[in-house]
Amino acid sequence: MSIQPTELQNMLAGELYLAYDPALVAARRKARALCRAFNQSTEEQPAERDRLLRELCGRVGSNPEIEPPFFCDYGFNIFLGDRVFMNFDCVLLDCNRITIGDRTLLGPGVHIYAATHPVEPEIRAAGRECAFPVTIGSDVWIGGGSIICPRVEIGDGAVIGAGSVVTRSIPPRCIAVGNPCRVIRELPQP
Repeated sequence: MSIQPTELQNMLAGELYLAYDPALVAARRKARALCRAFNQSTEEQPAERDRLLRELCGRVGSNPEIEPPFFCDYGFNIFLGDRVFMNFDCVLLDCNRITIGDRTLLGPGVHIYAATHPVEPEIRAAGRECAFPVTIGSDVWIGGGSIICPRVEIGDGAVIGAGSVVTRSIPPRCIAVGNPCRVIRELPQP
């Protein structure tokens, strides 16, 4: 007897899945409620903000600083290192794992997309989606308005210029800018 994988298992495996599966819909509703509560909290409620963030995310390191509003799909696929900073209006579509390393800074309006859709219109019409991980190293600075696409890895110490669209992985210790984002300079080794 073979056991069919759940839609959640398919999603996390990078396989086609149905986003309107009742379990996934319930998980997104829970994440939206937690995001709404987080976004309505005030700076005078740091303990409540921390509690909500830790309930929402898969892992939150020490001393996170997330400026509301903040939005995500599920939350449990977000893994934050220590002292991560996200400025206003960041969006993480975490249909697969999104990992952000220690001391990484996200400017305002940064979007990170693990979610994607098949290119074939027949598969999209059937309601199938897919998702792939995104990994951002430690000590990375991502300029405001940048978009990070599925399957991208950004190496430790990299800088992504504002407004960039990152469709391919970026090596450590470099400056990369543009649409599509490309390396324009390597940073010296310490």
